Amino acid sequence: MADEFDLEALVHLEQTFYDAGYTDGFAHGRIHGLIEGRALGREKGFEIWEEIGFYEGFANTWQAIYAKHGRDDQRAVHHIKHLLDLVSQFPRINPSADAVASGAMEEIDISKLQRQIRSRYKALCASLGVKPTLRAVDAESTEDGGVQSVDQQKQVWKLEEDAKRPTMQGLSF
Repeated sequence: MADEFDLEALVHLEQTFYDAGYTDGFAHGRIHGLIEGRALGREKGFEIWEEIGFYEGFANTWQAIYAKHGRDDQRAVHHIKHLLDLVSQFPRINPSADAVASGAMEEIDISKLQRQIRSRYKALCASLGVKPTLRAVDAESTEDGGVQSVDQQKQVWKLEEDAKRPTMQGLSF
């Protein structure tokens, strides 16, 4: 019976259980990290494209206005064309790491390109005499540059008095 009992394994028992738990937790965290990462990436991608789409629509609208009315403001036209060119350079697909590593696609600095687009938008607004509206998706800025709280934000639909009444559980939406 003394031959079956391994005293050396008993000495490393805590480390054995720690290693097994770490391996299981790492694999589980990797799966959930991929799921959460995809969801966060999708959300941020929509936020970025909402902003980029606004700039593209703004430039297309002013380009159509200038074309229809025959205005000849070369500075504004130059800013419009340059802004539309920058927007067209913005990636529309998510390149895989393998495609970038193999050289099939070049790596693009998205934050740099986004800063250039914002700067060109501001320059276009200045040449048009329009106040630029840089809006964040989750928060609206006030006149003095601060962020409005939920209570200060404009309501889109007027709430009925019945909707402001607390519910049976004591919750108020």
